[in-house]
Amino acid sequence: MTKKTLKQLSPEDELEVLRKVMDITTAEVELDGVLSEIIRTMSDMVACDSVMIYLLDDAHRNLVLRASKTPHQKELGQLTLKIGEGLTGWAAKNAKTLAIREEAYKDPRFRAFDILPEDRYEAFLALPVVFKGKPIGVINLQHKKPHEYSSNVIGLLEMIARQLGGVIEHARLFSETRNKALQFDSLVKVSQSITSEKYLDEILSLIVVVTAEMLNSKICSVMLLDPKGLELVIRATQSLSEEYRRKPNLKVGSSLIGEAVRNKKPLTVENVQSEERYYYRELAIKEGLTSMIAVPMIVREKVVGVLNVYTKAQHSFSRAEQDVLQMVANQAAVAVENTKLMEEAFKAKEALETRKLVERAKGALMSLHHLSEDQAYRMINKKSMDTCKSMKEIAESILLMADLQKGL
Repeated sequence: MTKKTLKQLSPEDELEVLRKVMDITTAEVELDGVLSEIIRTMSDMVACDSVMIYLLDDAHRNLVLRASKTPHQKELGQLTLKIGEGLTGWAAKNAKTLAIREEAYKDPRFRAFDILPEDRYEAFLALPVVFKGKPIGVINLQHKKPHEYSSNVIGLLEMIARQLGGVIEHARLFSETRNKALQFDSLVKVSQSITSEKYLDEILSLIVVVTAEMLNSKICSVMLLDPKGLELVIRATQSLSEEYRRKPNLKVGSSLIGEAVRNKKPLTVENVQSEERYYYRELAIKEGLTSMIAVPMIVREKVVGVLNVYTKAQHSFSRAEQDVLQMVANQAAVAVENTKLMEEAFKAKEALETRKLVERAKGALMSLHHLSEDQAYRMINKKSMDTCKSMKEIAESILLMADLQKGL
């Protein structure tokens, strides 16, 4: 079908458009692929200058630019509108088509973005994408010059938008299913790392890498509480930024992330760059960090640290994402707690071995130099302090000398 204005479309052309829409419904399953095909079909069908697709985010609070005919690679996934905001938000909120012949930018509902040259286009047509009676997005068509949208044209486009609603929702479902499979695989990797014989630093490093991959995160980090429980210290991150790695400790009692520790609940921030309570806003701007979630690492109802995830684009963390991250954080907490228990067991074993050696060394001194038990102990202790060596080392030296003397 050659490119025509909508007024020139013949019944045959309309059938060709519908055939292309049917092809989309049966061919593509990837969401990005579906959106690209919709953009291509609309562009072939209409001699318009711009086609944009906005979809509701997981929390159904914001419309996010997901696809565009004109190059907007940096804006995709980042440019957002609240429901009811701008012409696009109005179409979504009211689930109604909005057609403006000219000077759309003068409409009182219009919301301008400095980064979009399309904001100065004359004609504007917003088509709500509906699934099961509820809007899930908006398709915008724009013309640089004034353009009249006839009722027949709008009716055809509305029918297409209704058809595409189910396609988009099914593509989303496919993406969610795939993401859940990835999350399950990530949880398996985390569980395997915890039961391995790796050191804690290796386990935590693996956890932040796997978590970052799972959520396509810009930065993921684990911060552990210091022995006094007053500060959070970065222990692992997959970030290559030295400035982020050297970020100072955070006070639990006064920091934003500390709230996750105090309340034992995940803390989400849509934009840390504008959040006054976030300590390192300048660093966030420099590193390109936008949304954040801080998840407490809990084991036996005790918080041992925080798992932090940052995204480049603004993101509303869904309940499912929060639940998965809480599971990862809790498993990381188990690894930390197991390491502490192992260290305590090792120290107890060392203390017992030292005590046994000191007892034997005392006996050797008492036998060789006719000392009392108290005198022998004070001699070992003094030698340890004078030489800056452990009592275990002094006891081993005494026993070695005693064995040599016996041999002579």
